[in-house]
Amino acid sequence: MLRAMSYFDAIAKRYPGESSARQPVHTVYGGGHLFKHDTAQKLGVLAKKSLEEHAPNAKVFAKAIGLRDDLADVVHQRVVAKLEREPVEDFRIDFEDGYGTRPDAEEDHHVELAAKEVAKGLKEKTLPPFIGIRIKSFSRELHQRSKRTLEVFLQNLGEIPPNFVVTFPKIQHIDQVTDFIQTLSGIEKKLGIRRVPIEIMVEQPQTLFMPDGRAALPLIHDACDGRLFGAHFGTYDYTASMGITAAHQHMLHPACDFAKNMMQVAFAGTGVMLSDGATNVMPVGTTETVHAAWRLHTTHVRHSLETAFYQGWDLHPAQLPTRYAAVFAFFLESKEAATERLKNFVEKAAQATLVGDVFDDAATGQGLLNFFLRGMTCGALTEQEATVTGLTVEELRSKSFVKVLENRKKR
Repeated sequence: MLRAMSYFDAIAKRYPGESSARQPVHTVYGGGHLFKHDTAQKLGVLAKKSLEEHAPNAKVFAKAIGLRDDLADVVHQRVVAKLEREPVEDFRIDFEDGYGTRPDAEEDHHVELAAKEVAKGLKEKTLPPFIGIRIKSFSRELHQRSKRTLEVFLQNLGEIPPNFVVTFPKIQHIDQVTDFIQTLSGIEKKLGIRRVPIEIMVEQPQTLFMPDGRAALPLIHDACDGRLFGAHFGTYDYTASMGITAAHQHMLHPACDFAKNMMQVAFAGTGVMLSDGATNVMPVGTTETVHAAWRLHTTHVRHSLETAFYQGWDLHPAQLPTRYAAVFAFFLESKEAATERLKNFVEKAAQATLVGDVFDDAATGQGLLNFFLRGMTCGALTEQEATVTGLTVEELRSKSFVKVLENRKKR
């Protein structure tokens, strides 16, 4: 008997109201006081300008980020096309670290304006595919301000966009999560709006372990009452909380890998999307300094991908070219081998089904299918490249290897 639930099926089962056939490759965040309905398009213009100024052709760009020569042209072409078509996949309107502490009246004003800009973007179709708001923590000092920001934003938002989330940061105790969920539920009931998915930030040791030593993430997951859409790692808050000095606070630190492994174990099979943190060295200044920052960012993104974190945070528009270049190269480098494996795997599975044998390794086939789904949705792979596997576009977009085999069995 075939048994395997697609990663995408798991998400769709838990969040039937969301268009969850894809995971964004990044989250770009910016201060809530700066957000406009067309911010994503403006970031794309700035990203393309940086690329043209500091890497005027594919060869220069490939050399700057350490890309294989044979991939230089195709990666460069697809990065440019992506920046023109969909420069930002996910944006987080930030009223936490990227905003700071301000007088209540000022924050209320900015929150109201940001919500209205999101509503305008939804109407004019200028929003990125994923969007959300990050509120402040529910610490003793900030929880009232955080609750107020959440209510004012949802009150002025009107229709909730598809793939909208609320990001909850700096969890130090599970009671904060319970309070947050109760607050959100109360606001939804008061305003008569649908359930809003949430994502948490994993950026404190207390988010990983309870004081008595129990793993906290499964308990947090349960406390979220079926709303948990994503878990995002906070590199710099986490390393700082671990006493790691500033010079060694970076995404490649072993402490970060440990925390992210804990996230993977805790949320395996739940459909919760996992995201890595950000590179805080900005690609600005001379071409030499930009290239150095690009190389660092590429290295970080590559490490995330190799450790199965397919999403990360970007802080500056000039990081968009390297985000997409690193992601595209990751998929293109493995395309031929994955194509051959999936093609052979489908044939093997089909033969086993035809002769009545038990084929019980559907998870491997699902992993290969997910590879092509992720590559297609972000623009790394074309539909034509994916169908060389022997699967049709419709079969690939079914998101389930088991369903593909079951449908073929009926033919």
